[in-house]
Amino acid sequence: MPELPEVETTLRGITPYILNKKISSTIIRQPRLRWLIPDNLNDLLCQNKVLGCTRRAKYLLIHFNTGDLIIHLGMSGSLRIFHSPIPSASKHDHVDIIFEDGTALRYHDPRRFGAILWNDLNQQHTLLSQLGPEPLSDDFNGDYLYDCLKTQKRPIKTALMDNSVVVGVGNIYTNESLFHAKVRPTRPANRLTKKECVRLVECVKDVLEKSIALGGSTLKDFVDSDGKSGYFQQTYFVYGRDGQPCKICQTPIQKTTIGQRGTFFCKKCQR
Repeated sequence: MPELPEVETTLRGITPYILNKKISSTIIRQPRLRWLIPDNLNDLLCQNKVLGCTRRAKYLLIHFNTGDLIIHLGMSGSLRIFHSPIPSASKHDHVDIIFEDGTALRYHDPRRFGAILWNDLNQQHTLLSQLGPEPLSDDFNGDYLYDCLKTQKRPIKTALMDNSVVVGVGNIYTNESLFHAKVRPTRPANRLTKKECVRLVECVKDVLEKSIALGGSTLKDFVDSDGKSGYFQQTYFVYGRDGQPCKICQTPIQKTTIGQRGTFFCKKCQR
């Protein structure tokens, strides 16, 4: 699944090609994604100019003077930029947004678990209303995390993946962040000291920033706006490395399951 670095990479990839451009038409080949695409999407977008592009958690927001287009990549979605002549659509190319200069933004999603939704101006969409702070923002800091976790007995890994605690820190990056913070993923969240929370926040930010710089991970279905995969996978310390020696102490990496997700750790480096 595309996680926050992959979504941020997509955002940075598409923005220069669509910002301040006016939409001429939309083509909806398959409206049935996770939720139905609004049947009046063409009316909402046509002749509207893109005023900005941002990200909230794993949601891409394209801003117009009448509202926001919300795009979620789901399990296997991607956005690609094409220039005239636009290539023919493949089986899983569900939506094209065409701009007046001939540029096309194409949504591709084999599993159709993503979403393309509309949010009217000055409205708070329900998908965005209960989200915690962005992990790379100043609001996500050691004091905040400590206060948030001090009453939670669930595993720290589960808490860190909760979007009401902090958004967008998915399974891969939670595993990696906990390793670098030397915190075992099974530790009860309320057992972390304030010093450990400060360190964990620093590690989350560092892991995400490095992944964004490398274009995200080489996930099976993820490509960026140019059709390229990311390279962060080549730097994994624990994720997907069960049985392999720890890069720090040579102890074999162990795997367990927390919240139905594969969880990787070093029993010597992480306490």
